[in-house]
Amino acid sequence: MKHPVSDDPGEGTDTRLAIADLLACDHHDPQGGDHSYRIGDLAREFGVSLRTLRFYEDRGLLQPERQGTTRIYSRRDRMRLRLVLLAKMLGFSLTEAKQIIDVYHQPDGARKQLEVALERMTEQKVVLLDQKREIDQSLEAMDVALAMVGDRLERAAGNG
Repeated sequence: MKHPVSDDPGEGTDTRLAIADLLACDHHDPQGGDHSYRIGDLAREFGVSLRTLRFYEDRGLLQPERQGTTRIYSRRDRMRLRLVLLAKMLGFSLTEAKQIIDVYHQPDGARKQLEVALERMTEQKVVLLDQKREIDQSLEAMDVALAMVGDRLERAAGNG
């Protein structure tokens, strides 16, 4: 996926499209209506592994029904998966994603969820910018170290 910040106007398009797709409440439902989904259906649709879906279930993010040993996911689970993947793309932990998603089930949940999401996303942006600054500093230090080691290696080769 391309980085969303660039001088190239085409750069970041994939990221914007992926986020828009995950945010879309009217996202195309390949089965339509109130159909249920098997684990493989959701894994293929969202490009995640079966193990990932099971992990999300273990963490309480998804709550499929069981028919014997078969997991049956609802439209609600499908929507929650979409929101988990969006939160993950934005750098949230799964615990933070669950907190944001769980707000939806409170009175005035949809509005409250959007308010909480906006607040958390704003906070997350600050965290990511801090991390970016630290990474930029580390990369700058790495460039200096690489240059110094390269110089020493050249001098050692000249003396050897």
